[in-house]
Amino acid sequence: MILLPSRRPSKRRAPTQRPSLICCQTVIGWGSPNKQGKETCHGAALGEAEVRLTRDAIGWSHPPFVVPKEIVDAWDARDRGARQEAEWNRRLETYRREHHDLSTELGRRLSAQLPADWSARADRIVSQTAVKAETIATRKASLNALNDFGPQLPELIGGSADLAGSNLTIWSGSKAIGESDPGGNYIYFGVREFGMAAIVNGIALHGGFLPYCATFLMFSEYARNALRMAALMKVPSIFVFTHDSIGLGEDGPTHQAVEQAATLRLIPNMSVWRPCDAVESAVAWKCAIEGRDGPTSLLFSRQALAHQHREAEQIAAIERGAYVLKHCDGTPDAIVIATGSEVSLAVEAVKVLESRGRRLRVVSMPCSDRFDAQDAAYRESVLPDAIRSRIAIEAGVTDWWRKYVGLDGLVIGIDSFGESGPAADVFEHFGLTVEQVVASIDNTLGENSAEFSEAMSV
Repeated sequence: MILLPSRRPSKRRAPTQRPSLICCQTVIGWGSPNKQGKETCHGAALGEAEVRLTRDAIGWSHPPFVVPKEIVDAWDARDRGARQEAEWNRRLETYRREHHDLSTELGRRLSAQLPADWSARADRIVSQTAVKAETIATRKASLNALNDFGPQLPELIGGSADLAGSNLTIWSGSKAIGESDPGGNYIYFGVREFGMAAIVNGIALHGGFLPYCATFLMFSEYARNALRMAALMKVPSIFVFTHDSIGLGEDGPTHQAVEQAATLRLIPNMSVWRPCDAVESAVAWKCAIEGRDGPTSLLFSRQALAHQHREAEQIAAIERGAYVLKHCDGTPDAIVIATGSEVSLAVEAVKVLESRGRRLRVVSMPCSDRFDAQDAAYRESVLPDAIRSRIAIEAGVTDWWRKYVGLDGLVIGIDSFGESGPAADVFEHFGLTVEQVVASIDNTLGENSAEFSEAMSV
């Protein structure tokens, strides 16, 4: 459809505080004598013959790609735009002179720069989190991180899809945005995950804000298109997904995320974190806030997860996406890789196996895409190529982990939908208990290996 400018004087309405909705009744392929109103002109070119007929039908005699001068002149807004830009720059310069501090802060936010002392403060928060050594759900650890990081980031703006009480995304400095008070920093999006994620993308693209939004991990399915577009356009949105596994228990398979972590990891440019405790959760938030080359998905648990002890160099290595959480003496018989709630499961299972003479290394991999981006030397230090006996543990689909354990490795996970019942019973049903993991690893390594037999005879 071709719209020509009206020759009549325009009557501009006064600005309104309400949004505008323009509804147009259109005909698909309008002007095409043979394809107008038909689906055949939706996804295919009209063709040269039909284009000629269409040009005759609408009275368009100008050559292809030529726009008549009278139309260009009527629609040309360059002069008006230049005047408006000049006026804006004049006002901005006046603002800079009269409000130097505020204009400096505005410039910082619009240029997506973090506060000057951000790095030192963020590292201190992570260290303090490690000292606390709390056993809490990572969704609660996420809230603690927001309470720690939030006061340093006046540009932070968040919200939830009607799940704020479950996602734990309202931190101490949150203030709801409403009709009577638009100066807040928290949005009640309502039950509309796609709209929520799309709005957050728009806020990030506007600039000057650091936006996040939240829902259950299962409901990332409803937001999928907006998540993909954020990754495609490299928009630095932060997507918080709580209730990240079968740990929901009684909510049943409709709410228990099984394949969602893997499918999010498969989106190009999407950084995905699944932390195992409060320390990794704080690091995940820090990296998400610092990330400017694409979106980040943060996956948090509903159930409490045990604190994992780390030395200072291990805490520093979390940002690299994967690190050796538990070393062993000598060359490991096998490497156990885990994420999120399954890290503590891996650690406890390895303790049992070590008491039987096994030598095992535990690798926590909260963010595989960051690990994959590390240099070859670091990746080799964490997952030595010579050690081919590898076990991955995650309460989700197993195929994704083959890239790390190989076809001959063991993946302990879930290749079906979840089940309804108390969380502990559901984990036991799917073999995600210390006893069952120990048995699976033992069976994989084999009790007749020379090294194991020698160790057991001592």
